[in-house]
Amino acid sequence: MDARASLLTAALKLLEDEGEAQFSTRAVCALARVTAPTLYHHYGSADGLLSAAMTAAFAQFLARKKAAVQSSDPVTALREGWNDYVRFAAARPRLYAAMMGRVLSGVQIPAAQQAFALLIERIAAIDAQGWLDLTVEAAADLMWASANAASLLYVTAQLRNTAPPTPAVLEDICENAIRTILTKESKG
Repeated sequence: MDARASLLTAALKLLEDEGEAQFSTRAVCALARVTAPTLYHHYGSADGLLSAAMTAAFAQFLARKKAAVQSSDPVTALREGWNDYVRFAAARPRLYAAMMGRVLSGVQIPAAQQAFALLIERIAAIDAQGWLDLTVEAAADLMWASANAASLLYVTAQLRNTAPPTPAVLEDICENAIRTILTKESKG
């Protein structure tokens, strides 16, 4: 593996293991077994490497979402996408928190925008069936917010040193959001 790739791998590992607060050029360089000038040569600065790591993390997330087998039933596909999103955050809570921090600070990350576009597509498929009780945009906002709320339960569990959310809690969050966006007729 070349130095550039080693630095990126080390940055992602450090973000996953320690979080953004512990991210430093010294720690990344030690993990990658390179010197600081090598980091600056390839990424310009610690923030340049951090930005590249966030872009790579979002790209990994998006690739995983695109590779997932999608149900032909649009509501089931939405539920599967929601669960996949939350599983990513559960598996990588510190990285997820850093990724969301970047989004909330206004950084434009194409893979994050593409992931949201996939959500819009799934909800538009529900709308095409006549099953949507909200606008596509409002339904997407609600589903995105509910997935992020569920994901943050994993982040805060680590902060509070408590157990992660139970499957029943996660299912309640998802199903309440889905019931809210669907028409009464589609709920059966």
